[in-house]
Amino acid sequence: MRAPTPKEPVPEDLDPAADPYAVHAALRAKGPVHRVHVPGSGDSWLVVTHEAVRRALTDPRLRNDIRHSATWGTDGGHAIGRNMLQSDPPQHTRLRRLVAGHFAPGRIAGLRPRIEDIARELLAELPGQGTADLVGGYALPLPVTVICEVLGVPAADRTAFHTWSNELVMPTGEEDAAASAGALAGYLTDLTAEKARTPDGSLLAALATATDDASAGPAPEPGSTAGGLTPEELLGTAFLLLVAGHETTVNLISATLHSLLAHPDQLARLRADPSLVDGTIEESLRYNSPVHAGAFRFAAEGLDLAGTRVDAGDAVLVSLAAASRDPLAFPDPDRFDITRRPRGHLGFGHGLHHCLGAPLARAEAVIALRLLLDRYPSLAFATDPTTLTWRTSTLLRGLRELPLRLG
Repeated sequence: MRAPTPKEPVPEDLDPAADPYAVHAALRAKGPVHRVHVPGSGDSWLVVTHEAVRRALTDPRLRNDIRHSATWGTDGGHAIGRNMLQSDPPQHTRLRRLVAGHFAPGRIAGLRPRIEDIARELLAELPGQGTADLVGGYALPLPVTVICEVLGVPAADRTAFHTWSNELVMPTGEEDAAASAGALAGYLTDLTAEKARTPDGSLLAALATATDDASAGPAPEPGSTAGGLTPEELLGTAFLLLVAGHETTVNLISATLHSLLAHPDQLARLRADPSLVDGTIEESLRYNSPVHAGAFRFAAEGLDLAGTRVDAGDAVLVSLAAASRDPLAFPDPDRFDITRRPRGHLGFGHGLHHCLGAPLARAEAVIALRLLLDRYPSLAFATDPTTLTWRTSTLLRGLRELPLRLG
């Protein structure tokens, strides 16, 4: 799905794909909620102010289950199972509870040494000087390797998995997206079946065992919070964890590097005081959010949304990126400042669907940035940064590549 297009006039020189933040600012100046067209999905309400986004994300009348959509007929040709992101309580509660412990801060702290080892191995493969693409050579393989190891995806399959995943979250065409959905669904079905037969201690093996437990008796009834996954839920959960477990982090790492290089004073400040690395990642999440919008919500009943009438069945898209550049929430929001304390940024969402993998993404980004700057004291753009291409979809935004001069 490409970026949404406003259905009301905005300045003609503004391109939602090239500079979404300027479009967000123009819309915010007119009000908190606007009608947009989302290619491939139809019309939706787009929420662009910080206060309205936070309220929408916690409004129980706005549901994640697509079956509340007025235009719903099927789950669509690209749906892969049922997962927590596209579910509402109590189903969401049950699904999230089954995996939440694996992404708790304490569990992630135990992964940090392995994340550092992977980052160092990737850096050792980069040249000591010259140029290199930091997306393909570092920002991408780091989170892909980590989440695949956690879930138990064989190393030989990881390139194919990422290709399918990338086509689904930022599709190049309807046929390619459908083919990727089918290939990934088939792959995950086979892999989870193998994990059920021969458990190996991975998260997928644990989830497959939960499925077996559920299959031994009746499937969980709607409204149940009992443990266990149905086969469709196992497929959807595996898909969500694999895709969400790396796509956003790739964009976070590369966008943070881009922002630092585009603001040399901030890069110099970080090099002078490495303790600012955690704050740098938080400011990057606010300033250049890798997740531009949350998953679609659907109105279960008619409601007033920040002064706009939303009818039952209408789709609502909350812009996390627009909310995090709202001047009413963040003074001078278009300034990248790593000493800022951007409390309340919505880079990982808000409410019940706040990103489960946030601790892992933060750990990966902090480690990746710290080790990269330690190894290369003279990083610089290897090409004019205005010529770089950003991959843009309804939900995500990230660099296709980031050629850097390593020094």
